[in-house]
Formats: sequence, structure tokens, C-alpha cells
Amino acid sequence: MTVSTLVLLVVVATTLVAVAWRLASRRRSLPCPVWLRWLVELDNPFTKTNRAAFIVETLALSPGLTVLDAGCGPGRLTVPLARSVGPDGRVVALDIQPGMLARARTKTAAAGCSNIEFLVAALGERTLPVRRFDRAVLVTVLGEIPEPAAAMAELFDALAPGGILAVVEVVFDPHFQSRRAVTALAAAAGFRERAFFGHGLAYVVHFEKPADG
Repeated sequence: MTVSTLVLLVVVATTLVAVAWRLASRRRSLPCPVWLRWLVELDNPFTKTNRAAFIVETLALSPGLTVLDAGCGPGRLTVPLARSVGPDGRVVALDIQPGMLARARTKTAAAGCSNIEFLVAALGERTLPVRRFDRAVLVTVLGEIPEPAAAMAELFDALAPGGILAVVEVVFDPHFQSRRAVTALAAAAGFRERAFFGHGLAYVVHFEKPADG
């Protein structure tokens, strides 16, 4: 089997799984099942804005910062975030599925990162502490949340004044959210848009909590 044939088979299989997941999600918002974690564990080769290194780079992290990896899944960004903030920084990896967090724990242990804490929780239920985080990332998660407005409001309160929320969306995701929809939710929570990377079908958008927020 040639490399090109293998790549084609992977793309076709991924597309079929994504379609099935999308159909199942029409009746209710469904997070990515643990058994499908491989779908989100690897960087998508077709979208630069969804790659872990690119997302982390846009955040301009420095040692000592505290970051929330909201809906961390199997921890694709958790380790890069932890390395970027250094041993004096902190990353909180939050997910609603214990199975996803178990995989994230395995990856962070293998990477030797000790500055990560794990939290089983759903966004929007007011579990997060207020004004704790300097940065937060929400990577292809917003569309899986039954009450996205409540989740956005909780993220706003969890960030310190001047903190940044990075929302990442890519059209290949079954729960893709348009830039307009994301911006409306963020504005309603009190955020101001600060930066945008990519295009309408694959993007990273930064929202800032005002310094007097």
C-alpha cells in the first residue's frame, strides 16, 4: 500500500466517522467520545490554525502564567501549554469525560510535566475559580456545550482582568461554530475581540477581558 493510498483511506475513514458523529449530535450536543480521541489527538495536516504549536504561539505565553485548557480532551495542547509557562506556571486541564483526562494524564506524565492539574467538570456549571487564569483556550469545544452562553460567562469570570481567551474552530469539526456566532457569544459575556488568525472555515480568535472587567 502506497503512502498516498494510506492517506486517502485515513481521510475517508475520518470523514465517515465525523459524519456519523454529526448525525448523532443533532438530537443533543455530544462531546467527542473517548474511543474517538485519535480524531483530536493529532494535528490536522490541512489547517495550520488548528495545530497545537500555532495555537500556543499566538498566546505569547511567558513563564509563570496560569492557563486553562478548557475541554482539553486527550491533552493535545496541555503539554505544549505546560512547557510554555514553565515550572513556575500552571495549567488546569478541564474536561467532562474522565476517560479523556486519563489519556491526558498519561501524556503529561510521559512528558515529565508536573505543573498541570486535572479537573473533571462541565463548563457553565460555575466550577472554576474567579479571576484565576491569565489565558484560556477553547479548541473545537464550544459547539459541544449545551449552554454555550453560560460557558462563555464562566470563562469570562475565570479570567483575570486583561486575560485572553483563544477560541479555535475548524470546519472539519462536527460542531463547527462560525466566527459570527462565537463573537456574539463572547461579546454578550463582556469580551472584546483582540486578534484573529486564519479565515472563516478555520480560525483562532482571541478575546480579551477588559482590564476593568
